[in-house]
Amino acid sequence: MTRVPLCALVLLAVALPRWPVFPAAAETDPRAAAFAVNTALARGVNFGNALEAPKEGEWGLTLDPGYFKLVKDAGFQTVRVPVNWAAHAAKAPPYAIEPKFFERIDWVLDRAAANNLNVVLDVHHYGELDTDPDKHLPRLVALWEQIGARYKDRPPAVVFEMLNEPHDKLIDRKWNDTIPVVLKAIRATNPTRAVVVGPAYWNAIWALPKLTLPDDPNLILTVHYYDPFKFTHQGAEWASEDVRKLSGIKWSGTDAELKELRDRFDQTAKWAKDHNRPVFLGEFGAYHKADIDSRTKWTAAVVREAEARGFSWAYWEFGAGFGAYDRDAKAWREPLLRALTPKGK
Repeated sequence: MTRVPLCALVLLAVALPRWPVFPAAAETDPRAAAFAVNTALARGVNFGNALEAPKEGEWGLTLDPGYFKLVKDAGFQTVRVPVNWAAHAAKAPPYAIEPKFFERIDWVLDRAAANNLNVVLDVHHYGELDTDPDKHLPRLVALWEQIGARYKDRPPAVVFEMLNEPHDKLIDRKWNDTIPVVLKAIRATNPTRAVVVGPAYWNAIWALPKLTLPDDPNLILTVHYYDPFKFTHQGAEWASEDVRKLSGIKWSGTDAELKELRDRFDQTAKWAKDHNRPVFLGEFGAYHKADIDSRTKWTAAVVREAEARGFSWAYWEFGAGFGAYDRDAKAWREPLLRALTPKGK
């Protein structure tokens, strides 16, 4: 009989929310450990605009040790840490990651552990991989070989995420063929660690039917949700010109608006149930150019519908353009915090 590892049960015990899990996640199911880890991820926040920048601080956010305590005290259980590993690794074999950068990631993991926070550690903003997958796949494999070897003795509270939002040419069969190659590199040193992986097309829910996952029991499905995009990204400086010029778009939680959200999450839940996989909603958020009342209503609705379906989640993001925390005021934006965590209510 396959049993859930004790470490996974400990993670589950400390998770505050008691959300439903899919019926297949029983003690005799070899995938039960992944469901337990995912339940422990519970409510999270992304430390965005920091380590996924070409150089930390270039996008306005440098991680501070106090941020970890702020996140924990606010009622979150997890930080997702987007990392631009490609900007800190050699471009020729063996593609060595800079020692000083590795030390910085060590520090992040240590600070999270000291504050009893889970970590989802990902590969973020590897644009060359998306545009030329065949050329850059060996480098991605080498990155994960190094990451895996360095962190193989970290507890199960450290979860790996294979690649953020594959897109461009890394889609369809090309992405499906990439997953087992990268997973093999991870499994060489981390045979049972939970690994997060999602569909191509920017981790879009609509792309789930195109996704094929290997028969590995310790995988967690991830999707991202930013619909309606013209609401969540209105005025965003990096968006397409038509979206960048938008302003004043509201979200009120009408029947039609809620139906769009529920239909997408129902689609995700059905795929997950059919394939017996837990779900981590890795990103969702509305940019600060939207009014705070609409942002709060939308965020609360996303959280409510995600938790109703047993998804863990991580809000995008902590303290930048989508931020739930106002770094200038040194205070949480209370309406958003109330929408996100029990302690905010």
